[in-house]
Amino acid sequence: MRRAYLPGFLLLMAFDTLSQLSFKLAGAHALPVAANLAWVARLLDGPWIYGALVGYLGAFFTWMSLLRHAPLGPAFAASHLEVVSVMLLSVWLFHEPLTIPRVVGACAIVAGIVCLGLAEARVTEVDVLDERPLPRTG
Repeated sequence: MRRAYLPGFLLLMAFDTLSQLSFKLAGAHALPVAANLAWVARLLDGPWIYGALVGYLGAFFTWMSLLRHAPLGPAFAASHLEVVSVMLLSVWLFHEPLTIPRVVGACAIVAGIVCLGLAEARVTEVDVLDERPLPRTG
């Protein structure tokens, strides 16, 4: 994967992480959950639900922009880096345990993304060397 995509993926990860952490905080501040308007009002009264909405909107527009330029396979994999960032920030912010299975899983996610990125770079290099035209999108 080209280095030019890196800022876009970092921005996508930041927006996704913001939305997940904001939902966690919004839910915690709106307890107890009840199926009534008072609960909805309590949820909308806190700032965290708006952080979640900003995160989702930012992630949507960033993702749409990335899809115009980045190859889909590595892009889709890299779009899930927020799993790792949310896990690490949850350890720090919410004092959730960092267990061996979680660390192994996070390493597997990162390794998979690296492998897909390296494979895409290799395919692109071969296409350029063979002078085959690459499919154009959008």
